[in-house]
Amino acid sequence: MQGKQQENRRTEKQKMLAGELYLASDPELAADNQRCAKLLRLYNDTGAQERERRSQILQSLFGQVGKNPVITPPFHCDYGIHISVGDNFYMNFGCVILDCNKVQIGNNVLCAPHVQIYAATHPIDPAVRLTGRELAFPVTIGDNVWIGGGAIICPGVTIGSNTTIGAGSVVVKDIPANVLAVGNPCRVIRELDGETGEPD
Repeated sequence: MQGKQQENRRTEKQKMLAGELYLASDPELAADNQRCAKLLRLYNDTGAQERERRSQILQSLFGQVGKNPVITPPFHCDYGIHISVGDNFYMNFGCVILDCNKVQIGNNVLCAPHVQIYAATHPIDPAVRLTGRELAFPVTIGDNVWIGGGAIICPGVTIGSNTTIGAGSVVVKDIPANVLAVGNPCRVIRELDGETGEPD
C-alpha cells in the first residue's frame, strides 16, 4: 500500500525520466515544452552571422553545453533541458532531438543534415497506447562520433567513442567504440583504430 502511495506521489516528469509510462499532457511537462518552443523560435529565426546569439540561446535551451556549439537551423527538440553536449558539437540542417529522457553527447560530435535522435517512444500494446501514456529511454553518444545524414538513433541506444554511423542508418541497439557501422538495422562492418579513425 505504501509503495502504491509513493508511486502516486511521483510526478509525470519523474516517471518520464525513469523510463516509466507517463502522460506528456501533464502541466509541468507542457510548461517545459512551451518554454522550449519559445527558445526554438528565437534560435531558428537567427541568421548565420549571429553566432554569439545562437550560443546564448543554446545555453538557455540545453541542460549543458560545451565550448563552440554549432547547430544550423532549423533545429527541433522537445524540452531541451534534458540535452547535454560537449565541446565542438556540430549539427547540420534539419536535425531533431526528442529529449523526453536524457540525451548525452560527448566532445567533437558531428551530425550531418537530418540526423534524428529519439529518446521518445510509445508502448507496443495498442490498449496501453490508447491511454495516452508514453515512454522514453536515454541516449548516449561518446566523443569523436560522426553521424551521417538522415541517420536515426533510437531510444535507449549508446554509441561508443570514435565511431562513425553511416548515412541513412537506423540504430536500434548499442554500437561499440572505434567502429564503422551502417544499415537498417545498423550493424558494425569494420573496426577502426581508436587513435586515427582509420581501418585496422
